[in-house]
Amino acid sequence: MPLNKPSSPALPWVDDKTPLPPPEQAWGAQSPAPGLLAAGGRLDTPILKHAYQQGCFPWYSDNQPILWWSPDPRMVLYTDAFEIKRSLKKILKKFIQSDSCEIRFDSCFSDVIEHCAHADRAGQNGTWILPEMIDAYVQFHRDGFAHSVEVWENNQLIGGLYGVCIGKAMFGESMFSLQTDASKIALAALVAFCKTSGIQMIDCQQNTRHLASLGGQEITRADFLFQIAKTRELPSPNWRFDPLYWNQVIPSPQKL
Repeated sequence: MPLNKPSSPALPWVDDKTPLPPPEQAWGAQSPAPGLLAAGGRLDTPILKHAYQQGCFPWYSDNQPILWWSPDPRMVLYTDAFEIKRSLKKILKKFIQSDSCEIRFDSCFSDVIEHCAHADRAGQNGTWILPEMIDAYVQFHRDGFAHSVEVWENNQLIGGLYGVCIGKAMFGESMFSLQTDASKIALAALVAFCKTSGIQMIDCQQNTRHLASLGGQEITRADFLFQIAKTRELPSPNWRFDPLYWNQVIPSPQKL
């Protein structure tokens, strides 16, 4: 990433005495790295919690310092806008009706983030989920802020995702599939849980064709920060999944 071009604006450096700057100070659209806010610091629960409360997140590659981002626009998925096409409805129907399939939350967070780190992604070489980031988010999970949505079949983990929840502000991070469409099942389960729990928006960070096909859309940073500010202080939901939650995203199986 070309962070040292002469035309680049000054990039703030985060340390124990210098916190993250306001997200509105992130580099603009004409800069070498739109949305880049700051560099440096460390990955621990207090800093991660503060960053997410301000609508920021870490994203960097090996041999780079920690880089903090606040993109504008921001990709989000409003839970009421989640699109379930006919093919996905059939997949969900089969999953829901199978006695060998289930959704679990937080039963193997470490395994989920490890799978996400090693998932093959089109157009990407390597991973941004580095070992130190895995360690940091595992601790973030132990402290009650990072969560995993897991898709199980015959007691085998076949897909899932992980994200961060502060109050009723939900931030999606990464997903993986060991079987076709398992990550879509995990996302559908997350949407069902969020709708049941009064969470209206899931942060998706950056625009992808896949997310757009499921109902994701871009909003301005200002709108995103406004909505995060409204929800981050609300009571956090109880992270458990009840099969009845499926009714929030699809009709009862007999009606499909």
